[in-house]
Amino acid sequence: MSLMDSLLSVAQQALAGQGGAAGGGGPDWIGLVSGLLANGSAHGGLAGVVEKLAAAGLGEQVKSWVSTGANLPVSGEQLGAALGGDLIGQLAGQAGVSQGEVGHVLSQLLPQIIDKLTPHGEVPAAGAGELSDLGGLLGSLLKG
Repeated sequence: MSLMDSLLSVAQQALAGQGGAAGGGGPDWIGLVSGLLANGSAHGGLAGVVEKLAAAGLGEQVKSWVSTGANLPVSGEQLGAALGGDLIGQLAGQAGVSQGEVGHVLSQLLPQIIDKLTPHGEVPAAGAGELSDLGGLLGSLLKG
């Protein structure tokens, strides 16, 4: 199974209970997550998000997501604090949901997606391989 297939499978499973599965008519969680992690995003792409979360006290969790072992959980509140109220509020506005729901969904998606994007235990350099088209990769879920 390719990285793309693995990532799509994980995202579909995570979204299944969130009202945002393909064709579900819910918020565009894939678009929101791809906006966070895409190369060239205002948030620094995957590497920038990983650094920001680690600097905000979630280093142990993030390290587990990037490593090849089991992923440590993170709460929506922890992610909200780490990413900042402004960003969470912006995402909530875009999704049309509460900030708490954004935190909850991100707490389910980010560990799995970051884990799949770092299969060798390292954050890829910006523009490397499949990360260069992260928006298209995650967006294809909505068409499936």
